[in-house]
Amino acid sequence: MAGIYIHIPFCKQACTYCDFHFSTNQKLRKPLIDALCVEIKQRSHEIKEAPATLYFGGGSPSILNEEELAQIFETLSSSFDVSRLTEVTLESNPDDHSAEKLKLWQSLGVNRLSIGIQSFIDRDLILMNRAHNAHEASNCVKNARETGFEKVSIDLIYGIPNQSIDEWKNNIQRAIDLAPEHISAYCLTVEEKTVLHHQVAKNMVTEKDDETIEREFLVLHELLTKAGFEHYEISNFGKPEHMATHNGSYWQGLDYVGFGPAAHSFDGATKRRWNVSNNPQYIKAISEGGRYWEDEILTDTDRTNEQLMTGLRRHQGIDLSTLPKNHQAVIAQNLQQLNGDLKSCLWQEGEQLGIKPENWLLADALIRELMIA
Repeated sequence: MAGIYIHIPFCKQACTYCDFHFSTNQKLRKPLIDALCVEIKQRSHEIKEAPATLYFGGGSPSILNEEELAQIFETLSSSFDVSRLTEVTLESNPDDHSAEKLKLWQSLGVNRLSIGIQSFIDRDLILMNRAHNAHEASNCVKNARETGFEKVSIDLIYGIPNQSIDEWKNNIQRAIDLAPEHISAYCLTVEEKTVLHHQVAKNMVTEKDDETIEREFLVLHELLTKAGFEHYEISNFGKPEHMATHNGSYWQGLDYVGFGPAAHSFDGATKRRWNVSNNPQYIKAISEGGRYWEDEILTDTDRTNEQLMTGLRRHQGIDLSTLPKNHQAVIAQNLQQLNGDLKSCLWQEGEQLGIKPENWLLADALIRELMIA
């Protein structure tokens, strides 16, 4: 069993760029946690062996109080064999890193923090409507270390409007100086129905051009690689032996079960399932014994295309020999038909095919060209 994902759909405030499922209205926290625990119990039969990883995402899981977290952990412990968990990750915000909360998380068994720093510049944090400030961004890792956390990952964002290349380099260096075991860095994208999308549409904010974003990505790759991080996935850098195990299970196509509204599950073979992205509907359906999810059965073509999408996001690429013979032939033909510029972005060693790290920003275009129609 690869892992368990818990989605906590609550935040203190809405980041301008976020299109994940969350709510800033806290009134439904108690009934939602109750419903979440009911779902865990109802679906305990889906997990046949002891899970290796547990991941709390959101939303902002670090917003939860002791009673809420204890209820979830107690339900998990009574429903599954949690004795073999090697990685228990909690996404946290810097403003939640009080001594009390850090000690609480550690006492419950959390052994890895994924901290949403995003930037060390107050101007950027205000633009993105983050709940923390630059001072908290600088101190949150130190506070976690003092509590005893030995596995820390921090998130950064590049492509932030009005941020200079020197400021971006300084952000990267400040992240390196905090000595985390892992760094995730994502490009700021303008998603529909977000505040940022409205701001761009109204010319209140100007997006950076592709050339600037590419430069920032290459600087990120260069500085973190020099600092001893392995660029093992488009958005992820880890020190040796500190790659993200739980997220790695997604990219490898392993099985996982997701609980909570908007959470996804995969049986490792052909079945995907996802819960409704609506808190009241989720609570109501569970309380009334109704259906709160959708599912689908993947075809062989779906599976191959997914393997291409996830495999080509990773530094080791994809082993083409593991794919169905007829799909191997189609991909070989698609490779031959690639134009020279796109083909130069790939590397191939025997049956192993990958994208050169400096060209990972073209991954979507490359994958589209290689996919089975």
